[in-house]
Amino acid sequence: MGDELDAWADACNRLAAVGQRIGDHDFPEDESDRADGVAHVVEQMLCWMGWSVFHADPRRPAFQRQNDLITQWGGPNADNVYRHARVAPGRRYRIRGRMHSCEEFILAVRAGFMHLPTWGTLLEVTASDLGIVEGDEFDFVVGDDGQVPLPEGALTVSIREYYFDWREAEPATFTIECLDDDGGPPVRRTAAATAAQLAEGVDGVVHSVEYWNDYMRDKRGEGVPNTFAPAFALDKGLDAARYAFCFWDLGPEEALVVEVPRPPARYWTFQLYEMAWFELVDIGDRLSSLNHVQAQVDDDDQIRLVLSHTDPGVANWLDASGRRNGLLTFRAFWTTSEVPTPRTQVVPVTEVREELPEETALSDPASRATLMAARRRHLAWRFRT
Repeated sequence: MGDELDAWADACNRLAAVGQRIGDHDFPEDESDRADGVAHVVEQMLCWMGWSVFHADPRRPAFQRQNDLITQWGGPNADNVYRHARVAPGRRYRIRGRMHSCEEFILAVRAGFMHLPTWGTLLEVTASDLGIVEGDEFDFVVGDDGQVPLPEGALTVSIREYYFDWREAEPATFTIECLDDDGGPPVRRTAAATAAQLAEGVDGVVHSVEYWNDYMRDKRGEGVPNTFAPAFALDKGLDAARYAFCFWDLGPEEALVVEVPRPPARYWTFQLYEMAWFELVDIGDRLSSLNHVQAQVDDDDQIRLVLSHTDPGVANWLDASGRRNGLLTFRAFWTTSEVPTPRTQVVPVTEVREELPEETALSDPASRATLMAARRRHLAWRFRT
């Protein structure tokens, strides 16, 4: 056996060990959570083996789409498409495309992904900063003498596309090319390169599965159930972003009523996540996210919403989907002042209406079904192949 086959055998053994690892007691022990965990490991294999083996060369970059309806990790935003391309300082990269229905993007130059030993955002710029708006074609350079610099330590150019109004429309397109020609095509693949890429890919799987389970467990332990902790900015994360976490613990007949003043932010959203795997609660079949365009804001400029397992008939409802525990995240981006902390109370789901103003917007099963069908049609466009 050559080095590459030894590396393949080692990769298979390490991946098998990850599958066994999620059966330990520090991971969720509910049968459905474990089943989700096995699927999550498969997703991480697709994501990180693909990234390390097929997106390894900064001379021939291509965007890898992650955190779509599959390959989720690290609390993805339901309103985003995420793309990553491998880059190297000292080189120049041309990014071209068309916004179509994309309403904004953030381009972040990063030192690595959050669950890896080396990570962090080195620089960020928005489409708005570059004078790009919905529908525009764009063409700009990342690197020396370009519109976006490429600082030392850069590993990736990462794009977060934002879709605030979930319409049935063409999503953005992005291409990337390296402008520095080394004088010919890359040499053929070597055993050593393949071995290194396999090892890096398995490292990505292992770190992702371990890191995010620890992160969710630790964050839950720092807070009070069914209560929002104050908003925070993630160290080494996006400058634009503020997050507030509420870990829910709700019985089948309980509801969490949330109230917060409209935040001083260009974009805000509430979203639901699974424990351990930090994946979105199914956005195709569950109403698990509401943003500043989709949610109703009351006449007194308060946002009020309800999280419960059964539909209370209010427009601003989030579906806990039978999960006793999970994470409700409040995001506010591009803020002009301090982000308020949402207030919460737990009530019987049958008493939700009594806790809300008379003018609260309502919903019925037919309109809810129409809404979910429209959301699925949007997702089919956004994540088309």
